[in-house]
Amino acid sequence: MISAGDFRNGTTFEMDSQVYRIVEFQHVKPGKGAAFVRTKLKNVMTGAVLEKTFNPTEKVQEAQIDRKDMQYLYTDGDMYYFMDNETYEQLPLSKDELGDTLNYLIDNMMVKVVSYKGKVFGVEPPIFVELSITYTEPGFKGDTSTGATKPATVETGYNVNVPLFVEIGDKIRIDTRTGEYMERV
Repeated sequence: MISAGDFRNGTTFEMDSQVYRIVEFQHVKPGKGAAFVRTKLKNVMTGAVLEKTFNPTEKVQEAQIDRKDMQYLYTDGDMYYFMDNETYEQLPLSKDELGDTLNYLIDNMMVKVVSYKGKVFGVEPPIFVELSITYTEPGFKGDTSTGATKPATVETGYNVNVPLFVEIGDKIRIDTRTGEYMERV
C-alpha cells in the first residue's frame, strides 16, 4: 500500500479495479481545513486522463508494473515488431500502444516494453537517443543571437528545434522525456 502523501510523478497504483499512473501531483495545505493531494491521473490501459483529490492519509494499492528489455525490429505498416532477446519471441504492437515513442524509434533500438498482468500498455525508449538530421534550413552567418533555433526533421520524421549551426547529416542527441534537442554528437 502507498499513501497519497507519498505520491510522485510516474507512480502507478490500482484504484476502482483500474491502473493509473500519476502525471502531475500537488500537495496543498490551505490556510483553513485539512491538507490534500491534487492529482492528474492517466489510466494506463485506456489512456483516459482524470483529475482526483486525495486525503494525504488515504492509501491505495501500488500496481506491479513489469518492464522488459526488448529490441525493435521492423514495421509492416500498422504493426511494429519487438523481439525478446532471451526467448527470441516477437511481440507486435500498434501505433496506439506506442504513442510518442514512435518519434524516437529506429531499427535495432533497445527499449523497455511496459505491461501490467501480461497486458502491454506502453514502450519506454532510452532517455537519450541519437538521431540524424534529414532536413533543416541552412543557418546564416552572423545570425547568432543567443538561443536562436530553427526547425529540423530527424530520420524518424520527428520535428525538433535545433541551434542554427546544426546541418543536414549531423547526429544530435534528443531527450525523450521532453522531446528537446540536447547536443550535437
